[in-house]
Amino acid sequence: MHSVEKGVVAFMEEKDLHGRVQSVERAMMLLEVLGEDDEGNRLTDLVSRTGLAPSTVHRILTTLEQRQFIQFNPTDRLWHIGRQTFAIGSAFARQRSFVAPALPFLRRLRDQTHETANLGVVEDGEVVLINQVESREIARAINRIGGRVPMPASGMGKAILASYSQEDVTAVLSRSGLRRFTANTLTRRSALEAQLETVRENGYAIDDEEFTTGLRCVAAAVHNYQGESVCAISVSGLPSRIPMERVPALGRLVAETAQELTLALGGAMPG
Repeated sequence: MHSVEKGVVAFMEEKDLHGRVQSVERAMMLLEVLGEDDEGNRLTDLVSRTGLAPSTVHRILTTLEQRQFIQFNPTDRLWHIGRQTFAIGSAFARQRSFVAPALPFLRRLRDQTHETANLGVVEDGEVVLINQVESREIARAINRIGGRVPMPASGMGKAILASYSQEDVTAVLSRSGLRRFTANTLTRRSALEAQLETVRENGYAIDDEEFTTGLRCVAAAVHNYQGESVCAISVSGLPSRIPMERVPALGRLVAETAQELTLALGGAMPG
């Protein structure tokens, strides 16, 4: 058998019943683990977190390093995400037509509030952070670009959920559920529904340390020309910097900024 034919046979044999390729699945799993930790991971950490054999992990890491998807620091012997992974992630953000137009609005929001301003989109029932303008304050919120949060536990997620029909809310909850992340996480649908009604009345949503203890967020949705939510913006900070008595003023400012961004994108407010 020719070498090309052998390679094709090996590739076919590697597929599981769902058509997935095992080596690709494992490489993606390692990239996801590396993407969760900015400080890097040792080989033993990756073996422990993935459950893969050390030889398998090392082989995949070496291949990914050669393609510049990851990088290895020989000094501390830690593996990190590489520039090629960043380039692909940046391409994902660029294809969202609202990322570049939203940037000046985020900068202005940061300057007005002195808090970190964020832009997020929904993907598979989760909010994905796709852009951020960090606060200049020493005590500030820093969120990881590409980080994901279930919609019910996110300010931006709830701002978007509030525009959904009951059927669409049910579809999201059937996928993500109402998992507890902190003592403040909403775990009952009735509580979530009540808060979504408040979001509709006020025009903004709050994440009161519901996903991460020590992080409060105020968010509002941005709409397309059909009045549908396409993304959301928010400001986030420490509870000491965003006490509850400051939330209404921040909420109005974030909601006004979201409305301005909606109009700048050629969108229309619902209703």
